Amino acid sequence: MKINYSTLPLIALMALTRVHHFGSAWSLPDASLAVFFLAGLCFNSRALLAVLVLEAGVIDYLAINQFNVSDWCISPAYVFLIPTYAVLWMAGRHASTKNHPLARTVALAALATSAAFVISNGSFYLFSGRYAELAALDYAAAVAQYYQPYLSSAMIYSVIGLAIIKSIKLLPATWFSHNEI
Repeated sequence: MKINYSTLPLIALMALTRVHHFGSAWSLPDASLAVFFLAGLCFNSRALLAVLVLEAGVIDYLAINQFNVSDWCISPAYVFLIPTYAVLWMAGRHASTKNHPLARTVALAALATSAAFVISNGSFYLFSGRYAELAALDYAAAVAQYYQPYLSSAMIYSVIGLAIIKSIKLLPATWFSHNEI
């Protein structure tokens, strides 16, 4: 896969924000969910999907081993981040093949983010080995508090990304030499 300049903002955004899921006083919330949606929307490249999944894994490894970020989420369920992110990428691909109004694209991003929440949290419940004694409904009630920040940060990044994409598409074609966005 040829990574061109137009994929670099997405790669950089994930690299700069992935350390903390919901952000802190010192860092922005994780943009990974929006990155996968926007990558699917803008690029028809499964290789880019693979690069982004690999980048996420490398960042997590470095965060845990170099920056003392908790390894609580690392378990056999970690592999289910692949389908979690693939749902977002596929939703972006679907949106790119249709001429949806902006509101419908945003709704699709929200739906895909919700599905990603269910996949990542459901797989963690089933395969992490941390909740063997907890009933599924009790686990769902416990993680429900994380849904709103999970969805909100993904949607804020997605809407900003969509606005940037729309703005770039409005620029005169002469502003860009032989590169497409």
